[in-house]
Formats: sequence, structure tokens, C-alpha cells
Amino acid sequence: MTQLKAFKGLRPPKELAAQIASRPYDVLDSAEALKEAEGNEYSLLHIIKPEIDLPAGTHLYSQEVYDKALENLKKFIANGYLHKDDRDHLYIYAQTMNGKTQYGIVGCTAVEDYMNGIIKKHELTRKDKEEDRMKHVRITNANMEPVFFTYPSRSDIDSIVSAIVKNHPPEYDFVACDGFGHHFWVIEDKKTIDTIISIFAEIPCLYVADGHHRTAAAAYVGNEKKQNNPLHTGKEEYNYFMAVIFPDDQLTIIDYNRVVKDLNGMTPGLLLEKLGNIFQVADKGIEIYHPAKLHNFSMYLEGKWYSLTARENYFNDNDPIGALDVTILSKYVLDDILDIKDLRTSKRIDFVGGIRGLNELKHRVDSGEMVAAFALYPVSMKQLIDIADTGNIMPPKTTWFEPKLRSGLVVHTLD
Repeated sequence: MTQLKAFKGLRPPKELAAQIASRPYDVLDSAEALKEAEGNEYSLLHIIKPEIDLPAGTHLYSQEVYDKALENLKKFIANGYLHKDDRDHLYIYAQTMNGKTQYGIVGCTAVEDYMNGIIKKHELTRKDKEEDRMKHVRITNANMEPVFFTYPSRSDIDSIVSAIVKNHPPEYDFVACDGFGHHFWVIEDKKTIDTIISIFAEIPCLYVADGHHRTAAAAYVGNEKKQNNPLHTGKEEYNYFMAVIFPDDQLTIIDYNRVVKDLNGMTPGLLLEKLGNIFQVADKGIEIYHPAKLHNFSMYLEGKWYSLTARENYFNDNDPIGALDVTILSKYVLDDILDIKDLRTSKRIDFVGGIRGLNELKHRVDSGEMVAAFALYPVSMKQLIDIADTGNIMPPKTTWFEPKLRSGLVVHTLD
């Protein structure tokens, strides 16, 4: 049984929504956030990336960064940039990319469900990143940004969402600077809210699509508050955290690619020779080559693109992990050939979201920053769900969902 709860959202006035809404904290570094928020006092980046309002070089995990987040949140509320709804709501958040729109329910999910495995994950998290977001949640006493969940699609939820969208104008409706559309509805009718909650109670589990660190941080802080409250009843707001929950058949996973800084002492010719034992290698020349199907990769090396098709004895389509292209690349190329053992800590590798395109891979190599690039065919939603259902964990940096949720359209406070 999945728990979904309505809540009193802390939201911007309609006229400020587009200026307040920002990209998530973890897709921007500090310099990018500073540039994106330049000249915009309303940007939520002042709260979720508060180092942009502190002297250059301030350590990202220093106490003054978290103190600045709280200071800026209080300022936003005092100035009327954010105000709380007077009663509990669910919300609809829709995003449009390349003519396709996906519709998610915004509500609160249960800390208990995360701790008990009803909310399923498919990636490992890093303790330093978890602790960073935990400190942020503790000091703001809020989930400033929603996490991104998915569920097996249901026609009854689709019908409710379609009726609301058809019959009611959105509260917020704008196109962000990246060209993606963002649309937001407040579900006012209590009967409709109760119906949605009852339907979700029939769904066995939810899946973390994006935001594993934010999910873990939100759940762990809620659990801390429970343990530290001798008068805990289970009805406190901290027992829940905010999510946008999309049906699985509306989501798009795009490729998540790799660039490496060196060839582990090998010449390019020797690398190609070793790769030939694992893949059928085809020289594709100077034109960008995109992987054509599962188990087909592209590689950029010394100004040329190559097609790499894995030989059958190097993958196992009956194993949720063994079938993944990231497993093939990680085990047989990055580990065995290039001696890159830990993708989460190695400084010899970097990861490039497919939204940047394969031109970005070419640029990183041609600039001399990297020596080779590998592009992968995107993971499917079925693969993600199979891995989560079997209790397995994907290698790091496997899935990239696009479009990203905009932060700041609604905030969940823990009091």
C-alpha cells in the first residue's frame, strides 16, 4: 500500500512563478547557479544554492551556507515571494518537451514507505551528498525541492488528471529559458483529492526515478524527527516528504554518457585491439554516430567515431544487471581495460547527460580535456523497474530523466 498525502503548499504568487522556478540544485555547479540567478532576486537558487550569495570560494558544506539558505527562505516568505495555502491540496505538475507533455501528481509520500522499501530505489547514494541535503532540510525545516517518482500507469488516475487539465486553467503556465514548458494546477475539490489518495493506496510501490539523494535526505530527517520526539503520534508533517509522481508510460529516459581522461598507459591502437575482443568494432569516420540499439555503443577517439557492438558472451539478458549496457561498459572496458574501479570516486572519468548531445562528448575530447568518450543506448523504464523490483542497484550515473523538475513551484514545510 502506497501512502499519499495532501499538504498545504508554500507557493509563489502567479506573477512570480516563472522567475522563482529554477533548475534543481544538483544539475548546476556554483558558477552556473550564480550566472543563472544573476539579476533575479526571486530565483529559488538563492535558497537551494545559497553559496551564490556568499564570497567566492566559500566551502559548499560550511555552516554559513546552510545559515544563508534559512536567511533567504525567511526573506522570501517575508517579502511575499512564497506564501502558504490555507488548506491541504494535491497538485498537478506537467512538463512539455519536444511536443510531448507528461503529467505528475504532486503530493507527500511517507517516510515510513521509504524506510520499509515500498518506495524503491535503483541507485546507491553518496554519504557526503546525503548529509549535505539533510543539513539543508534540517535548517530550512522544509522540502524545498520535490523528488521525482514514477508508478505503473493507471487509467483511472489518467482520467482524473485529464478532466482537471481540460476543465481548469493552470495556476502557473510558462516556458523556461531551456525551452521546456511547465504547467501547474491546484486540485481544489476535496472529493477528487480523496479519490486520488485512495487509488494510490492500491498501488503496491513507487519508484525513485530521479533525486535519490534528496529522497534519502528527506526520509532520514523525517525519521530523525520521529526518534527525537517523545510525543510522536505519526500524524506530524515531518512523517512525509514532497514528490512529483508520474505514470511510467509518460516518462523519457535519455542516455548518460562517459568521458575518460587517459587510456591507462595504452596507445589508441592497443585500446582498439583490446576492444575488438569484446565488441564488433566498426570505424564510422568523422560523422557523429549514435548507438542504434541495446548493447551497441559509440566511441569517440582521436577525431573518429566507432560503433561497438557487444559480443553475446559479454551480456546476459536474463539478468537485470547483466543486461545493462552500463554494466558491460563498466566491467569490461572501464574496469578491466582502463583500470577505473570506482565510478563514484575516480577522478579519471566524468559523466555527461544526454541532453547535452554527443557534440559535447566530441568537444570534451577535442579540447584535450579528455582522451575518449563512450555513448550508450538509453536504459528503458522496464529495465529500471525490473532492477528496483529485484532489489538490485544500477551502476552510478545510469539514468538521465529529462525534462528536469523545476524547483520552487511548491515547497513542503515540515511543521
